[in-house]
Amino acid sequence: MSIWEYANPRKFMALSGAVLPWVSAAAAIVLVGGLIWGFFFTPDDFRQGSTVKIIYLHVPAAIMATSVWFMMLVTSLIWLIRRHHVSALAAKAAAPVGMVFTLIGLFTGAVWGQPMWGSWWEWDPRLTAFLILFLFYLGYMALWEAVENPDAAADLTSVLCLVGTVFAVISRYAILFWNQGLHQGASLSMDAEENVADVFAYPLWTSIGGFFLLFLALVLYRTRTEIRARRLQALVQRERMA
Repeated sequence: MSIWEYANPRKFMALSGAVLPWVSAAAAIVLVGGLIWGFFFTPDDFRQGSTVKIIYLHVPAAIMATSVWFMMLVTSLIWLIRRHHVSALAAKAAAPVGMVFTLIGLFTGAVWGQPMWGSWWEWDPRLTAFLILFLFYLGYMALWEAVENPDAAADLTSVLCLVGTVFAVISRYAILFWNQGLHQGASLSMDAEENVADVFAYPLWTSIGGFFLLFLALVLYRTRTEIRARRLQALVQRERMA
């Protein structure tokens, strides 16, 4: 058995239909559990007070915003190299989800940063790169809608995804490139001195897991929808030619 077998739309639909209810249930349980744990059962920070609890939305959303783009990069490369339609449709399906995660990251970052920095927005390198990533998401989605031929749209959006990956990398690792940025270091890292305290880290990891499962459920659902829409389009074209 090869993983490429699931590039076949029929096999993908069968597998995704079987696992989607379980993934959706797990996403709901883990995400709600992580957020309740973080917002109601963790103490206030000694410097930031209760505003620190926005970490349970901001950090998972920011991590997923860039991770979704990397997932789109992989599926776009698969399309360009192997021409598997399911991979192109999976990238298309993931883009709106990643865009919403990016928007959540920008909004919660502004709410979190305002008491700390005294302003809702600063042209910090990481924030600026994250904003550009959001614009790339919008451009990617608009390009899919603008090009009529689906294969040509998949080609062009795949190239755009390659270019946008630069900003996805910068938005995640900008804090390592520029020391003058206002944005704090990573909340979770291998360095124990930089890592948040365990009382915050455990519910944060749970929330991240919930966001990941939510993304997985949404991208499976949306990919299935894209496959059905492609099938419907093919049937309509066949009827017109008959």
